[in-house]
Parts: sequence; C-alpha cells; structure tokens
Amino acid sequence: MNNTFLYLITVLIWGSTWIAINYQLGDVAPEASIVYRFGLAAIILFTYCKLKGLRLRFSLRHHLQFFLFGVTLFSFNYYLLYSAQQHINSALTCIAFSMIMFFNVFNARIWYGTRITKQVYLGGSLGLLGIVTLFWPQVSDTKLGAETLLGLGFCIVGTLVASTGNMLSMRNQKLKLPLIPAMTWGMTYGAIFMAIIAMVQGKSFSFDYTFSYVSSLLYLSIFGSVIAFASYLTLLNRIGAHKASYASVMFPAVAVIISTVVEGFSWTTYTLVGLLFILAGNLVVLIRPKKPSTSGSSTANNTNSAEKPDTNKIKLKTQS
Repeated sequence: MNNTFLYLITVLIWGSTWIAINYQLGDVAPEASIVYRFGLAAIILFTYCKLKGLRLRFSLRHHLQFFLFGVTLFSFNYYLLYSAQQHINSALTCIAFSMIMFFNVFNARIWYGTRITKQVYLGGSLGLLGIVTLFWPQVSDTKLGAETLLGLGFCIVGTLVASTGNMLSMRNQKLKLPLIPAMTWGMTYGAIFMAIIAMVQGKSFSFDYTFSYVSSLLYLSIFGSVIAFASYLTLLNRIGAHKASYASVMFPAVAVIISTVVEGFSWTTYTLVGLLFILAGNLVVLIRPKKPSTSGSSTANNTNSAEKPDTNKIKLKTQS
C-alpha cells in the first residue's frame, strides 16, 4: 500500500473510534474494556500469523522489547487517557492527545537524531491551533481547578507514554523485527498488563452483551487496533514519526464530520475556522517542498560559456 492510502486509513478509522469508545463507557470498567479490546485483537493477529506462516518465536531480549512496546502503546497509555476523561471533558482530552505530534518530534530527535524541518513545526502549530479553535466553546467554559489540572496531567503523561511506544516501534524496525508479529506480542502483553492493573484495583471483569457494546468492541478490536495500528506503524517507519503522527491532529476533524451525520452536530464559525487550520497544517506537513532545479543553473552556465569569447583565438588573430 502507498503512503497516502495508509494515511487515509489511519485518519478515517481512528477519527471514528472516538464515537465507538463512547459506547464502551458504562457498566463495564474501562480497564476491562481495554483488556477485551487488545486481547481480542491479539487473538486475531495470532490467527493471521499462523495462517500466513509468520514467525512468532523470538529471543527473551526481543520479548522484553515487545513487552515495553505493548505496555506503552496498547495498554498504559489508554488507561491514563481513560482516567483523564473522568476529570476533564473529551475536548480537552483530544487537544492534549494531539500534542503527541510534538512529543514525537522531540523524541525522534533525542532517540534517533532525526532532523526536523521548519515545515513540520509550522504545520503542527497550525493543526494544534485548529483543534483549539474547533473546541473553543467547550474549552472556554472549563474552569482551571484541581480536577482539570489532574485530568490534563493524566492526559499529557498518557500522550508521552504513547509517544514512547512510537519510538519503540521504530526501534523494532531497526532491530529487523517483523511488524505484525511485534504487534501480536505487543497487544498480548498490553492486555495482560492491563488485566493485572484491573485485578490490583479490584475491578470487575463484567461484560455488556448489548448490541452497542459488542459491535463497538468488535470495531475497536478489528479496525481500531489491528488495521489502524498496522497502517499507522507502517507509515511511522516510512515517513517518520513527526509526519505520521500528524494523523492525530486530523482525528478531531473526522470525528466532527461523523458526528454531524450521526449525531446531528451543529457547525459554528469555530468549527469551520478550526477545520481550515487543521487542513492547512496537514498540507504544510505532508506536501513535499519543491527542490530547486539544477537545469536552470546548468543552462545558465552553458549560456555564459557560449557568450564568453575564446581568448586563445583572439590572441592568435592578434599575433597573425
């Protein structure tokens, strides 16, 4: 698949998972829902690997790498983001999570010495400004108290943990570890780790058999976990964390469009201006700048050389 298609898959699926997650919040503990989501995704990936004959046996050192990868990207980060939403509204959570692009920019610089262009900083700033504008009516009503600060703290730490998972995924590729088996083990360890967290907290592993909960769980496991993560992590290694993570800035735009159709969301001036900023930032980040053409300079050189008189000939004529 080409990069454009992978990017579109990632944005469209993860932009819609915000609505699916709403159907997961209710009688079932969030920790249990995370275990169900990534546990089911791991089972699907194990089945896929067996059918395709993909390698699943790795050294103990590699399994430690998979464990850290799984805990940071498929487990603890979600736990912190779910915890954040118990203290702040989803608008603030979305804005804070969109900071993952900047975390990835700095982490890629620290971990791998990746050079970041001004184009990425400008595009990211436009995108973040667009998200703040998009949710400004909800943000402006928020009072900055202890609850808000606690929720933002959970969200920022969760985003930083997710960014670390991004860096570990890139390290998997540098170690020549195959992506799908790495995801399989990562989601397995992530689900196990979250199950332990839930048991320590004394949370119940109840289940909701309603159509909305089961269908949203299947969507999150198959599309939101298996397909979207495979697309995003492939993109991450092809174009870099700083560009791939701009997809997180596009999620709110997709969520707003879906909410307009499904929930009858009413647009305001903030909505339109915010979306324009997000799209402008997307273009700035992803469009390749034109490289200066060398043909013009070579033509100029040829022209200049053609216009210069042959001094040797002039000397010969003078002497004769």
